[in-house]
Amino acid sequence: MGWLWAIIVGLVLGLLAKAILPGKQHSPLWLATIFGILGGIVGNALARAFGIDATPGIDWGRHALQVVAAVVIVGVGDMLYMAMRRNKQRA
Repeated sequence: MGWLWAIIVGLVLGLLAKAILPGKQHSPLWLATIFGILGGIVGNALARAFGIDATPGIDWGRHALQVVAAVVIVGVGDMLYMAMRRNKQRA
């Protein structure tokens, strides 16, 4: 069940990140989901490092860090995806 939740949360984080980033992102939905999963993992690690991973109630700080990490990863990942596509088209 943990993998299913990781995919669902990754999809939501990936879509949120794509909505927050200005302009058009060219990466497909499956790649945005993977980037969202990675953003969730990185956000959880950052929350653990800052000591805010287990707070009473809703962990707003952890969720904010997950969204920020997903935005960064989707932004960088989309740039890498487009660079790879351009190199592939030239070859």
